[in-house]
Amino acid sequence: MADHAGPSSSFSSIENQEFDIIIIGGGTAGLVVANRLTEDANTRVLVIEAGGDKKNDPRVYTPGLMSLLYGDPEVDWDYLTPPQPGLKGRQLGHSKGKMLGGSSGINFAALFYPAKVDMDTWASLGNPGWESGSALPYLRKFHTYHAPTAATTDVIKLDYLDHSIQGTDGPVQASFGDSFSPGNQAWMDTFNALGYKINNDPITGQAIGPFTNNHTVHPDTRERSYSRVAYYDDETAKRPNLHVLTEALVEKILLAGSDGFVTATGVQIRTKDGEHHTITAKDEVILSAGSINSPQILELSGIGERQRLESLGIPVVIDNPNVGENLQDHPSSHISYELADGIMSADALINPEISKQLVELYESSRAGPLGGTWLSGAYMPFVDADGPVNDEKIRELIDAHIDEKNLSPRLKLQYKLLSEILRNPKESSGEYLYLPFQINMRQVLSLSDIMNKKDTPGQFITLTVMLNRPFSRGHVHITSADPAVKPIFDPKLLSHPLDAEILGRHTQFIEKIASTEPLASLIKKNGLRIPSGRTAHTLEDAKDMVADRVFTPYHPSGTCSMMPRETGGVVNERLVVHGTRNLRVVDASIFPLEPLGNIQSVVYLVAEKASDIIKEDRKQ
Repeated sequence: MADHAGPSSSFSSIENQEFDIIIIGGGTAGLVVANRLTEDANTRVLVIEAGGDKKNDPRVYTPGLMSLLYGDPEVDWDYLTPPQPGLKGRQLGHSKGKMLGGSSGINFAALFYPAKVDMDTWASLGNPGWESGSALPYLRKFHTYHAPTAATTDVIKLDYLDHSIQGTDGPVQASFGDSFSPGNQAWMDTFNALGYKINNDPITGQAIGPFTNNHTVHPDTRERSYSRVAYYDDETAKRPNLHVLTEALVEKILLAGSDGFVTATGVQIRTKDGEHHTITAKDEVILSAGSINSPQILELSGIGERQRLESLGIPVVIDNPNVGENLQDHPSSHISYELADGIMSADALINPEISKQLVELYESSRAGPLGGTWLSGAYMPFVDADGPVNDEKIRELIDAHIDEKNLSPRLKLQYKLLSEILRNPKESSGEYLYLPFQINMRQVLSLSDIMNKKDTPGQFITLTVMLNRPFSRGHVHITSADPAVKPIFDPKLLSHPLDAEILGRHTQFIEKIASTEPLASLIKKNGLRIPSGRTAHTLEDAKDMVADRVFTPYHPSGTCSMMPRETGGVVNERLVVHGTRNLRVVDASIFPLEPLGNIQSVVYLVAEKASDIIKEDRKQ
């Protein structure tokens, strides 16, 4: 193979090439696996990505401009849910990155880490080797940690950080900026006043309390550090054994044999000019297209529920009704509060002159607030308006809303584990976030609307809480044999009544945070609220507000679950699709249970661990 640099959108660049491994999807996970496997010069890899290369797009490399990407078909798959009964029939837009780097190129660049119990639970679901002791070290492998300045440490109380256990030589750069607001500082002090002081560095997997997360932003350039620039940098792109084909849609995986002995032999693609091509893989095919596109591609290839596939005229290769099921996402509730006079938030960006000045400041010197996304978080146990919910009440809620007699084996096992975690006061039930802007709801909610359309004049902050481990389950399924037709993406948010009960009580605690000093001093007394005129002080009002205002932070997972086939799984602990010899899935779709917090770090963890697994299997 000839030397080359950078991706190509031309099929002619790879025509007549022979590849050991084909990776479908050049997103967050796919580029990690491509990088690690081609460290062996004898392993020839092709990555096929439906989107283009957007590393020079200022909306991508500027952390604070990410909201301008949402809804743009050039960079966003831009899904739309069906009406959600649990949300009073509302539909939600759902952005997923369509580019090299995938969603790591459009997200909030926030690093939140999972809990030990998350990985131990994965292992207990039939996945030996995924225990926290084996999995959590990969959190250090993917990133290089850059310590905050002494001033930043003091302002936002970062003394809980353990610098000795962070990543030291990973490709993704993780840093703290220096543009934190008085709100970030008050966040920490307010939780301390409520009796919650962070008790550990979150990267340990055992943390309760408030913190300010670092970001996947390079500390020198203040540019986004994401999978494209981290794992497919200029030197990696020169590897003669690695080729990346962009703007090519994978129509299906080519499969030979019968269930139990199925071999993936290659893929069929459609280029942007409409041409169809077949590319063969000598050893294996790795599916890294994400929690929505990966089950879609499996079904298009003949792996899924027999009746569904046959109704669409797709020959059934493996009858597995688990494909596309077990979809989970983090429902998030929120209240926006007007700030006291003289205090500004990101709502100021609605002013074109201010926005222009900040863009010019960033472009000229990489300074200012656009060089980061200034969130603060808190991992909290199950709480309500009065503080911690006691164990007796939690058991009453579980008993009232879970009927084991009507559960599938998968849900019976999952709900048992989720209930145990919910009852543990040392584990987080909700992730609270401080957002420096207002959120207004619309019939179809998208993050673009949240960030860029300010319905209410004034400066606001939003306090939001994300349900860490939902009980609701949705699905992703194709409705057409045409690969260009989007699948149905139905998260069925709040379809399980226990989610509404838990999130309603957490929303009550939002009001408690907002009324506690010093954060209360930043909020205008008798100021505006969004939603206007409504509070979450009573449980019924809180649950009603939740139904009206829940959205998701785009953390879909679980649709190709890593579990035994008989208990609802699609892949085994080696990430091989059940019934096949050499087809794997490596992305968030393999999560059997949604982990704590924002999932970016867990996707990197899975991809790094998967790379080692694949290397081990290839040696054998």
